Amino acid sequence: MDLLQEAREIKLRHQTRRHFLKAFGTGLGAIAFASLGATEALAAPDPLAARPPHFTPKAKRVIFLHMAGGPSPLELFDYKPDLARLDGQLCPDSLLEGKRFAFIRGVPKMLGPQATFGQYGQSGAWVSNHMPHLRRVVDRIAFLKAMKTDEFNHAPAQLLVHSGSPRLGRPSMGSWVTYGLGTENANLPAFVVLLSGGAAPDAGASVYGSGFLPTVYQGVQCRSNGDPVLFLSDPDHIPRNLRRRTIDAINDINRQNHEEVGDPEILTRIAQYEMAFRMQTAVPEAMDILREPEYVHAMYGTRPGETAFSNNCLLARRLVERGVRFVQLFHWGWDSHGAGRSEALNGGFLDRCRETDQPVAALLEDLDMRGLLDETLVIWGGEFGRTPMLENRSGSDNPFVGRDHHSDVFTMWMAGGGVRGGITHGETDAIGYAPVQGQVHVHDLQATILHLLGFDHLRLTYPFQGRDFRLTDVHGHVVNEVLA
Repeated sequence: MDLLQEAREIKLRHQTRRHFLKAFGTGLGAIAFASLGATEALAAPDPLAARPPHFTPKAKRVIFLHMAGGPSPLELFDYKPDLARLDGQLCPDSLLEGKRFAFIRGVPKMLGPQATFGQYGQSGAWVSNHMPHLRRVVDRIAFLKAMKTDEFNHAPAQLLVHSGSPRLGRPSMGSWVTYGLGTENANLPAFVVLLSGGAAPDAGASVYGSGFLPTVYQGVQCRSNGDPVLFLSDPDHIPRNLRRRTIDAINDINRQNHEEVGDPEILTRIAQYEMAFRMQTAVPEAMDILREPEYVHAMYGTRPGETAFSNNCLLARRLVERGVRFVQLFHWGWDSHGAGRSEALNGGFLDRCRETDQPVAALLEDLDMRGLLDETLVIWGGEFGRTPMLENRSGSDNPFVGRDHHSDVFTMWMAGGGVRGGITHGETDAIGYAPVQGQVHVHDLQATILHLLGFDHLRLTYPFQGRDFRLTDVHGHVVNEVLA
């Protein structure tokens, strides 16, 4: 019988593609994979083990607050009194020639600022009446007022901000960071995603996906209401020791499989089984904001039991406090076209400001009080800006006002983690339409974030399809003016 089985095996090796490909994976295929620089990934017992960056970092972790939809800087931080004087006048042809807009057609009217402004802090930063709490912390913030993107529709622009490309398939920034640094806490995900605002980002899970990196580096979406992670709990009547034995048996098979074929995704599978088991105790504790004292809830304006941005800001602090490397918050609903109340500068936009102003200011103050801000980089912004002209697709009798997408200039800000607070970098023209100085492309922002984390963005690469890829693609320069 043994001789017969051996004969059949020899025959299969010669006749089936499966055996050929399996052998190829451990023969020439493995050699080719190693030649692409993947030997470290193949040998690593834990793909999330902590690793040093290229040089001493200013920041150890990141909280990225993405306002999905593109908040208007003209109602928040970019004060333009000249635009107020032009309110209601027809837009000059010079602003329209050769330009592409998402929705503006014909000749629109100019739209003055739908807010009042004042200067605050020792820096004298301009902040509108829509952000009364943020005024307290402006001296911790570096404003980037001449940001630029290459995209004027939501999904591609969001992908460009977070993955360096407007097309699907590239790893997100959080994935690059966890690939480069690993994790500080083996019991929690290295990259956590929190959503609020009633919808997911327009680009979907791709904005926190791992792309061509091993999937162990993708963001783990957690919830501030209900079970933090779906299906994290053991099934009824399954004791924890049985769960441990089951995972051990599965991973023994996975290790044998990895020894045979050398696929790094098998290491990912092993790591994810182990992480899920550890998360069962660590995640519920980390995500339980009811453990916080009452003064903290008052500080953030939390709404326990709901899916709220304020809850997510408090969770972000709890997570970085426990060593989570990258926390990504998405708050949806900033697309202020003015077609109806929910997306109007005099409607839904005001709601978004009220939902975010207090918890964002509280997050910076809380991190500072706990000695975490110096090593935590906080980033705020959307995927693009808004036009200084009124979007004109809803007719003259529409009581709501809004602005179209604008890719040439918008405002983002950074705080903590090696950033020089109390400064404004970049300037727009008298109506907030074009850059005057200090323009920062999205790729420059990415290069700067990686620099603060201790990486040369040119050297943080991964081999894929015959060449080395990086977050900044073939672009990007560090914005040295904002570095402390």
